Amino acid sequence: MKNFMVIAVLVFLMFLLYCGQKHEKMMGMDLHEQQIQYTANGDTLNGYLVYDNSVKGRRPGVLVVHEWWGQNEYARERARMLAELGYTAFALDMYGKGKQAHHPDDAGKFAAQVMQHMDVAKARFMAALKLLKSNETVDPEKIAAIGYCFGGGVVLGMAEMGVDLKGVVSFHGSLPADQKVEPGQVKASILVCHGANDPFVTPEQLEAFNNEMKNGAVDYTFKSYPGAVHSFTNPMADSVGQKFNLPLAYNETADQQSWTDMKEFFNRIFAN
Repeated sequence: MKNFMVIAVLVFLMFLLYCGQKHEKMMGMDLHEQQIQYTANGDTLNGYLVYDNSVKGRRPGVLVVHEWWGQNEYARERARMLAELGYTAFALDMYGKGKQAHHPDDAGKFAAQVMQHMDVAKARFMAALKLLKSNETVDPEKIAAIGYCFGGGVVLGMAEMGVDLKGVVSFHGSLPADQKVEPGQVKASILVCHGANDPFVTPEQLEAFNNEMKNGAVDYTFKSYPGAVHSFTNPMADSVGQKFNLPLAYNETADQQSWTDMKEFFNRIFAN
């Protein structure tokens, strides 16, 4: 009887595995994932490309700019989520050589080194943009960029510098300061997904940025999620916040709503 039960359990587990594989095939998902080394002004950068092989023809491409921790698994997971929506996604490297920070002090230094040298930041962003546009799965006329925290500030900065993108989405991102935006300067549509209780963005910064968008006649949408603080999209935010005594917290409602807002935004800007 004992042997029979063991065999029955094994058969059942094999059946579950088969059903899971069958379900995956029914979903038609065939993700191609690739680590890519590229350069910008002689600096070596490590990126991550992902797309669904089952999608036929060229499709829009989306750059993913990481948090101040560096191009880590969270950025790559967001890239995979974009691939599952039918896009080709490239998680780029703003720090060089895939460098990551594991303490806020280091993360702050890495981010400052980039943001204080916007010529370097732009060169690294443009190198990733060129790489994504050249991929055979991508429609080079339909490129967007999303960014988280530090990365949100990067994509907004690139838009304000006039980089030719269909759109950019900032999730709980920093807001560019002291950037004068003239009408026609910003080519990209912009979506800002902001935590209403984010302590890292002051009301004055928010007002200044909104005014700059209006004065520059930018196609701009601002979404504020009640109760959400910084890093509201990252499930690891609670543990990181507790570990380093930082005001970070995951907010499932805001995470899901902001992702839905991004999808609707992409549907609009990629429609033509």
